[in-house]
Order: sequence, then C-alpha cells, then structure tokens
Amino acid sequence: MLQRHQEDRRHVETTVKIDDLVPEDHLVRKLEKAIDFSFIYDIVKDLYSPDHGRPSIDPVVLFKMYLIRYIFGIRSMRETVEQIRTNVAYRWFLGLSLHDPVPHHSTPSKNYARRFAGTDVFQKIFSRILEEAFQHGLVDPSVVFVDSTHVKASANKRKFNTEVAEVEAKAYQEELEKEIERDRIAHGKSPLPPETEKKNEK
Repeated sequence: MLQRHQEDRRHVETTVKIDDLVPEDHLVRKLEKAIDFSFIYDIVKDLYSPDHGRPSIDPVVLFKMYLIRYIFGIRSMRETVEQIRTNVAYRWFLGLSLHDPVPHHSTPSKNYARRFAGTDVFQKIFSRILEEAFQHGLVDPSVVFVDSTHVKASANKRKFNTEVAEVEAKAYQEELEKEIERDRIAHGKSPLPPETEKKNEK
C-alpha cells in the first residue's frame, strides 16, 4: 500500500549524541581504537610557537583530515572538507559535534606550507600512521597505490610494512604538494619552498 509521510520532519529538533550515529564496525572507529595519534604532538611541538600567533588547528585533527582523504580515496582536500561537513563518521573521527564548524578547505594546505613543506616531518608522521594501520589489518599494504619497484620483497612482514608505509607516505606527500602548488598558483601565491631552502632557514 502506497503511503506518504504525514509531515515533513526534516526540521524537527532533536537531541542526539554523535557517538550513537556511527556504526560500531565503521572503519573510523577501528582506526581510532588501533592508533594512538598523540605521538604527533611530540614530533611537531618545535614547529609551533608556544605563546605567539593565533591558536592553530590541532595537529592531530589536521593529520586525521589528511588520513580521511587517503583512506577513503577522496580526490582533494577541498572535497574532503566538504564531505566532513556532512559525514557524521568523519566528524566523530575528528572529535567534532554536529554543530562544530569544519576547518576551511585552505587550512590543511596553509598549515602544510607553513610547517611541513621542505621537511620530512609529514612523511615521518604519516608513514607511522600507515604502518600502524597495516599492522592492525585496517589497510592492506599489498594493494596500496605505490610503485612496487621501490619496495624490496621481504620475508619479514613488519619490515615490509615499514618500507611500504615510508614509500606510500612519500608518494602521498608529493601528491598533496602538487595539489597545494596548483591552489597557490591559482591564487597568485609563491610556490612552496624547496627542501634545501627550508632546511637552511632553520
């Protein structure tokens, strides 16, 4: 029997915990349980001023945004931010409520350009995240998008996972930098500094 909704309930206010809306078997829950992201703070602490400038986006949130884009195959950071706005699971993973604003799509790019460009910090952090995801079976290292010629076959699974994670993190970093370069050029900004120049500034 054909039945229509008696009323439009899209505008009905309700009280709900975002934790109740994310399925227990969702990948973001598994990632959150398996990986202790707090190690990121120790690695990046020297890249942030302790008492100057505006408060920055939490670096753990920042790298979780990078991870969302990578794990779920989203084409760009701009699209990643758009999906975070409407995806309850992504919001939960970042620790955001349904009412919290999502960082602007330029925020990850600006933070990368100011702190990680020309250094190995991004690769160091992201390779560790990937390695832990591999070890917990959340990502299959044998099917990730890397040039397998750069990874030597190894009977030692842990060593293989480490090598794949390092190569994949570097490839992903290069992909991000190309995206950031395109965006900076489109907005009349200078390109990212080369690695040697960044190191000389320290």
